[in-house]
Amino acid sequence: MRKDGRRDDQLRPVKIVPGFVELSAGSALIEFGKTRVLCTASVEEKVPRWLHQAQLKQREKSGWVTAEYSILPGAGPYRTQRESTTGRKSGRTYEIQRLIGRSLRTVVDLKKLGPRTVWIDCDVIQADGGTRTASVTGGFVALMNALIGLREKGKIDTIPIKEHLAAVSIGVRDGEVLLDLDYDEDKDVDVDCNVVMTESGKFIEIQGTGEKRGFSREQLAKMLDYAEPAIQELIAMQKSVGMGNGE
Repeated sequence: MRKDGRRDDQLRPVKIVPGFVELSAGSALIEFGKTRVLCTASVEEKVPRWLHQAQLKQREKSGWVTAEYSILPGAGPYRTQRESTTGRKSGRTYEIQRLIGRSLRTVVDLKKLGPRTVWIDCDVIQADGGTRTASVTGGFVALMNALIGLREKGKIDTIPIKEHLAAVSIGVRDGEVLLDLDYDEDKDVDVDCNVVMTESGKFIEIQGTGEKRGFSREQLAKMLDYAEPAIQELIAMQKSVGMGNGE
């Protein structure tokens, strides 16, 4: 039995509040247990310079979706120094924000988005494990929130989303597969895995790492078997709360 009484294949209590920040183009506050991440979406009516130059050669216009990630200094029991004061982001930060950006771009029709950039900023305000998967799941809601706003303003004709997606963490501890790890579980697991999946069951990303020992094909299959219904549950939650301001 896990310390909070959950089954091995059970999510922590999840809460999603779309439109949490009124002044941003899109936003969502997402909670996985004690983990809380504020996701905001901002729209720029231009694309990155490298993409603009590439489009001049290809004679086509499309948009871009990208992400940034950070943990606020007071998000954990000990203060974390702001990366802006150190002058550089950590390798972990780059890894996570690239994961978020890649995941969201996969389900966006960038041509229908048009020549604009949507920035997704994920700020962890309380960290208790699973911050990157919470960021992907909440970041999608913030993105949809912003796209609905663009459509309402007449800047796009349709919502350029191919399908929904969400993400969840999984691990193996003492041979047992556990879904949605909190911090105490995450720091002790033998295997750490993060799964991003679409509503149709397609995998966007599988990050599996043997922290203390390797894992078998059977354990990997069980981790994915736990991930898929959990992600479907998260997508159902995304839909149930609505994704537009006032929806």
